[in-house]
Order: sequence, then C-alpha cells, then structure tokens
Amino acid sequence: MNPLLLRQWGRAASPFPPYSRLRTFRSDAALEAIARAAQDRVPNLVLYNYPSFSGAFSALFAHLFHTRLRLPSLILPFSSVAPLRVEDFYVDGLERCYFLDFLGPKGFAAAFSRRPTCEVLCFDHRKSSLPHITPMEDCPKNLSIRVNLEKSSSTAVYEYFSSRLVDMETPCGPVADLLELKDRSRIEMVLKYIEDGDLRRWNLPDIRAFNIGLSEWRSKLNCITNPYMYEQLLEMNSLELIAKGTDFIASRENAANKFLDKSFKIRLGRGLYGECLAVRADGNSNLSDEIGKQLSMRSVAAGLSTSGL
Repeated sequence: MNPLLLRQWGRAASPFPPYSRLRTFRSDAALEAIARAAQDRVPNLVLYNYPSFSGAFSALFAHLFHTRLRLPSLILPFSSVAPLRVEDFYVDGLERCYFLDFLGPKGFAAAFSRRPTCEVLCFDHRKSSLPHITPMEDCPKNLSIRVNLEKSSSTAVYEYFSSRLVDMETPCGPVADLLELKDRSRIEMVLKYIEDGDLRRWNLPDIRAFNIGLSEWRSKLNCITNPYMYEQLLEMNSLELIAKGTDFIASRENAANKFLDKSFKIRLGRGLYGECLAVRADGNSNLSDEIGKQLSMRSVAAGLSTSGL
C-alpha cells in the first residue's frame, strides 16, 4: 500500500504523526502538498520566508524560473510560527532545495544537505543570520549559504535565477527572460524600494509612503491560501503603492489637525520647565504619533517647549 494514500474510516489519513497536523504553516494543505510532491518525486523544493516581501518576491522568481524551464517544483511559505520541520520532507528524489530570505532553525539546512543527491542553497541579508552560518571547513559541498548584507534577498534571488536562465534552452528553443519586458523596470523599482527598507537605508523618496501602501499586502503572501499571489506580485507598481501610502498619511494628518485646532497652552512643572501646547485626544491614541509631531512643530513655532501632551 502506498504510504501516502493511507485511508482511515473512509477519508484520507495523513502520512505524518498526529503532532504534525497543526494549523498555520504546518496545515493539512501544506502537508498534503508535500505528500503529493513525494508521490510525484518532485525534484525541486522552495521554501520562502513568510510574511516577508523579500521572501514572497523571491518565491515569485523561483516560480518563474521553474515555469520557464518546465521544471516540477514545490513552493511553500516558511514561518517561525509552527514551522515546517525536516521530518516533514520525506521526499525521495529531491535534487535541489532553496531557502529564500531565511536560513531556517539551527541545523535545518544542514539536515537537508545530508542527502547526498540534494543541493541546498540559502539566501539571506540579515546580520542576525551570520552567527548561524556553518563554518566553511564544516560546510558540506552541497550546501551553499549566501548572506549579503549589502543586497536584499529578493534582489539576490532575482539576479541568481536571471543569470541561470542565460544561454539556457528548452526543446522549444531559447528560454525567455525571467521577467517580461513590460514588467521588468516596474518590478525592479519595487525591488529597490523593498531593499531600501530591508537594509534600513530609508534613502529613496517617499519610502515611508511606499511601505505603508505595501503593508496591506502582507497578509496575502501565503501562496497556499492565496493562489493568485504570483500574479498580484507581478502587478505591483511602486508609484501606485506610494500614492496609496500618501493618501493614508494625508488622511491621518487631517484627522490629527481636527484636534490641533483645539490646542491650548500648559505649564510644565508649574512653569519651571517652560510651557508647551497640548490637546485632549481621549480615545484617539491611534493618532498619537501624528498629533505629537504636529504639536511639537507648533510649539517650536510659538517659541514654546516641544514636550507636548
């Protein structure tokens, strides 16, 4: 009997022990996808960091690469909340595993690399991942860890899969570029903004508005629960995201201004520490940031202290 198709009381039973059938990212859907991949002997496994935009775009590029070459692959989100485990992946025939925008728990990548026929590639850009890197002398030849502190994972993965497509051909002829010409410059600009935030540079214009506009997509970065994730990522436009973020910022500032019009002067420490402007905004703590900044500016303009309440 095929262990992947066990049946119990008339319904399909999971080939994994009961403790593994957890919700979230070790869901039935994820484990069933792994079981199907095992049955089909899928050679390529891609795990991407969730809920990270760098991880999601990296998954997109992996998806495009394998689709262009018609290579079977299994792509799954990986979260530190009830994460997938090494023992979940009893998949014979694995030839290549990608960990995109994360290295995994201690020993995770190394465990995959113990399969002599499986090449493991990891991409990350976080300084916090450096202590978890296996020393070169202890690193097996089939394990490659690429941590670049000057380049976001999504950019590194984009360049990696793009370069692998160069000069490759299929029975139908040359392989198309990773991104179509109509999408390339637009997506590359989105990647630049994501990298600006990932590396904590905050140099690009309207980066705050971009991140605000982008944030609403974070809950949609699970390719299991959102089968349209790749199409949605390909449609992203930095100008539209900035416009949405700018509108949000403006709406918050307008809401804060309604309170600022009722500001009044108070004495700090009975006047020992000067005076500043204050407002009553009971029940509107969500606007505290906008109100605080505007109060400070108005206090300075009035020659008062910036310690608004």
